[in-house]
Amino acid sequence: MTDMSSFLHIDPTTRRVSLNGRNPTFYGDPNRVYAALHEHCPTFYWEEQRQWFFTGYDHVNALLRDRRFGRQILHIASREELGLPEPQPHLANFDLAERHSLLEIEPPEHTRLRTLVNRAFVSRHIERLRPEIAALAEQLIDGFEKDGKTELLSSFADIIPVTMIARMIGIPVEMGPQLLKWSHDYVGMYMFKRTREDELAADRSAREFADYVNTLIAARRNAPRDDLLSHMIHTEHKGQYLSEDELVSTTIVLLNAGHEATVHQIGNSVRVILESGLPPAEMFRDEAATERTVEETLRICAPVHIFQRWALEDVEVDGVFLKRGDKVSLILAAANLDPNKFAEPLVFNPERQEAPNLSFGAGIHFCIGAPLARLELNTVLPILFRRLPGLRTVETPRVKDVYHFHGLDRLDLAW
Repeated sequence: MTDMSSFLHIDPTTRRVSLNGRNPTFYGDPNRVYAALHEHCPTFYWEEQRQWFFTGYDHVNALLRDRRFGRQILHIASREELGLPEPQPHLANFDLAERHSLLEIEPPEHTRLRTLVNRAFVSRHIERLRPEIAALAEQLIDGFEKDGKTELLSSFADIIPVTMIARMIGIPVEMGPQLLKWSHDYVGMYMFKRTREDELAADRSAREFADYVNTLIAARRNAPRDDLLSHMIHTEHKGQYLSEDELVSTTIVLLNAGHEATVHQIGNSVRVILESGLPPAEMFRDEAATERTVEETLRICAPVHIFQRWALEDVEVDGVFLKRGDKVSLILAAANLDPNKFAEPLVFNPERQEAPNLSFGAGIHFCIGAPLARLELNTVLPILFRRLPGLRTVETPRVKDVYHFHGLDRLDLAW
């Protein structure tokens, strides 16, 4: 087992943990650290992040659903009361784009926005996209199959999710590369390694993203189409329509959430399947086996590791006393490895049928795009392994230099 003493120190008595989140051994394989935390300290105070973290499956699952915690707190308390700093001027555009984000708001606003977009993402509507997803996957593989090698993220994983979510919303497919750039800059705000340059890039991209969405909104107001953006503009909920700012925030979050994690998960899934040494043909032998395989890849190499919550009142969880205004973090990827729920949790077992993974969250903020992500994974992975027998990695996969999201920078393959 990898020696972790250089970047990890656990004190089980005080439940204090010192962990260098920028250490490549950690972000390259965080599951080893999660296993150590489960063994010694599943609820812990992360010194460097100055926050309590929960990794136990039952605690994470319960906290995601616990209405004493929320994604925002300024709806019930002021910045002065909580001792929070004022918004930073250089992030004004980013903050505006986030103000009405489905990921960041609480009921009743969250209920209204989610109700308006939820219909488009329920499984029975999403299932109709299967032939389109399959055709796109086949077309992309046609483009690189004869070469005998490819870098899978740029030739395949990047393209499928952003193309599908753009088509659903009503954005021209040729905008895909630009959407990827804006999204990558935008999610840079959620990284531990965030620098001033990252913040400026996120704010600039938020402004450009919002300007572009505003032009689309104006076009759809004049000439509605059969797409999600037109639906959001022209549909009311209890007599209310979405405001311009709500439309922009919702469109941006759907685009970002609709592809960013799935790009990572396609790469993560291919990597873990190849590293397992198990025969892919057996994993994808039928629909049920494919679903189990996809869920197991989501469990063992989730694309998003942390969700945060504010304590909306004084509360005690697992012996930790939290005051209103305290922020806690829930490590979804670690909850998926809880040995109390999963036998041999670090082992990839595509026949596993235990607790459901928490990679899409739970509660009112359960990922609205989960049916789409699952459909994409269940469709494209079998096609990829069927079309490219003998698929193998030709270089050690390069993991992104980040923690919070977990994915690859490159995945060079040959067959």
